Amino acid sequence: MKIKISEVAKLPSRFGNFNVKAFKEAHKEHLVIYKEPLDDAPIVRVHSECLTGDALGSLKCDCGDQLAFALHTVESEGGMVIYLRQEGRNIGLLNKINAYALQDKGLNTIEANHQLGFAADERTYEIVTTILEHFNIKKVRLLTNNPNKINSLENIEIIERLPIIIDANVHNEDYLQVKKDKMGHLL
Repeated sequence: MKIKISEVAKLPSRFGNFNVKAFKEAHKEHLVIYKEPLDDAPIVRVHSECLTGDALGSLKCDCGDQLAFALHTVESEGGMVIYLRQEGRNIGLLNKINAYALQDKGLNTIEANHQLGFAADERTYEIVTTILEHFNIKKVRLLTNNPNKINSLENIEIIERLPIIIDANVHNEDYLQVKKDKMGHLL
């Protein structure tokens, strides 16, 4: 797989001052937000794009809160956030909104994806290994609640899983329960 890699740029943000680098594969462009120095086993958050949660502050999910938690953690302790362009568990924005509409009618997130002809989670993580290898990172402390992320990193040693603790709200408590009960998330 041919990957194009950008130069490093500075990204001052409300979360702190970071460096950013973009990685382009085929039809997707991913972003790495990081704070140096990166130690031998940095904190790494693999975060999949969620426009509604990350940018619009949706209360239907915990994505925006998880991203904010990760950026605050990286600012204070160092490490990186790998921001993957896999909107809606990789079904795309249009299908994600259609899944939201089905959820509004009573289906849970998995049932909605199945109704639309998708698996519960269509995301893949091969690019993460490529990105970590680019930074010469062989060991990480992975900031995640998702067992699929833990099991998907090839040639990378996960020396510690760091949980992301986010409070539920009235709009996402059923969503979080499904993630825990049906997808095995460590909540």
